[in-house]
Amino acid sequence: MKRTLLSIAALTAFISASAQKPAPDEPKTPVMNRMVRVDSSITSKNQITIKGQLVPYTATAGTIPVWDEDGKPIAGVFYTYYERSDVKDRNSRPLVISFNGGPGTPSVWMEIGYTGPRILNVDDEGYPVQPYGLHDNANSILDVADIVYIDPVNTGFSRTVSKDIPTNKFFGVNADIKYLAEWLNTFVTRKNRWASPKYLIGESYGTTRVSGLALELQDAQWMYLNGVILVSPTDLGIKRDGPLDEALIWPYYAATAWYHKALPADLQQKDLTAVLPEVEDFTINQLVPAISKGNMLSDAEKKQIAGKMARYSGLSETVILQHNLNIPTDFFWKELLRDKGYTVGRLDSRYKGIDKQDAGEGPDYNAELTSWLHSFTPAINIYLREELNYKTDLKYNMFGSVFPWDRNNDHTGENLRQAMAQNPYLHLLVQSGYYDGACDYFNAKYNMWQMDPGGKLKNRMSWKGFRSGHMMYLRKEDLATANEQLREFIANSLNKKGEPAKY
Repeated sequence: MKRTLLSIAALTAFISASAQKPAPDEPKTPVMNRMVRVDSSITSKNQITIKGQLVPYTATAGTIPVWDEDGKPIAGVFYTYYERSDVKDRNSRPLVISFNGGPGTPSVWMEIGYTGPRILNVDDEGYPVQPYGLHDNANSILDVADIVYIDPVNTGFSRTVSKDIPTNKFFGVNADIKYLAEWLNTFVTRKNRWASPKYLIGESYGTTRVSGLALELQDAQWMYLNGVILVSPTDLGIKRDGPLDEALIWPYYAATAWYHKALPADLQQKDLTAVLPEVEDFTINQLVPAISKGNMLSDAEKKQIAGKMARYSGLSETVILQHNLNIPTDFFWKELLRDKGYTVGRLDSRYKGIDKQDAGEGPDYNAELTSWLHSFTPAINIYLREELNYKTDLKYNMFGSVFPWDRNNDHTGENLRQAMAQNPYLHLLVQSGYYDGACDYFNAKYNMWQMDPGGKLKNRMSWKGFRSGHMMYLRKEDLATANEQLREFIANSLNKKGEPAKY
């Protein structure tokens, strides 16, 4: 596929480069200094076939500054922006604004794993394959929306302009939301997208980020959205300490045990989606009250509850009683397949790991994350540097240091509720993997219940589950399904021309 260089713009030192491979007698593009270029861009052309339709597009990789109160740049935020190039009316063209989480990780995961036009080489279940690299993503949503992927400060190629810039301007729930909202104002202005319907999509901690941004963009930037998509959401600052925290994880335990064939035969022979409603009902109506009783629970009641917990988790009744009905996730990941010599993954419990010894209270490492880094890291470096021609000696931070991260005053779930209440156009879609143990699917449902206790926003909220984990799109079948859900969500949340936003 041909990629022709269109432009490079920079406030700091930048270099012109040709998209054509230089002839042997031509000087090659010199290597850039290892420095932050706070304002830069390089654009190329490409095309892709999506759902049988040829979609031409431009891809811009670059940085836009974060400004301080005096209008001086204090950081450069890296982004990649995909814009369908045969669209005549950009005003009605949706714009999807994409973040990942960590909070110290860039947007690489969804860019080359989920919604972008180029996708990494993995097998049908998401495991690494060689040679490393990418291929066209026939499921990309670029046919229906333009997309910008954003890397917050100290992730990807995003950096502060100097080590003297205070990190508390960036590293914290509310600081993160504030500067990114201001940055988005600059981006939308530069790209002339104020009239476009806008959507935020975030994964993992990115769901905390976009839930807060939904209200911050409205209140501080006067920018209104049509939709927010939460992929594998966090708790969004919604409290669930004590018995709730201990109990709500149980449907995830059941899903994982079902996948590894650790449930009793009568449950194992049922489909997963037939098993989980039974476990969810047990969790809400029996387990939460039982744990709440503490030492008021009689020995007979405790044994009965432990027996059901064992039935739904693949763990022994003895182990559950030894833990006083509270099984930590680390212990579950270690215990479930202990007798087989394996651990199970945290973010995706389909993945198995091998520890130095079978004894212990938790796994030595996250089996799924090492697998994902194995495939994503070479692919994104190849893509940005060789395909998009963004030349820099900066290391691409798959996980950058954002310590200390200020988690105080996290009200992002309430922020999102308030944004939806204020904006009748705003819709919510939540996507969860059944085998995600870090941001589990039942807690994602609980978020929605608590965000809307009065039920007045229910018709603008939807939840979808997948037979995979945290990055459910890595499974080939789920990749197609999840992207189609995004298309439907965008189509259903676009109001008819001239239809007012009112109740």
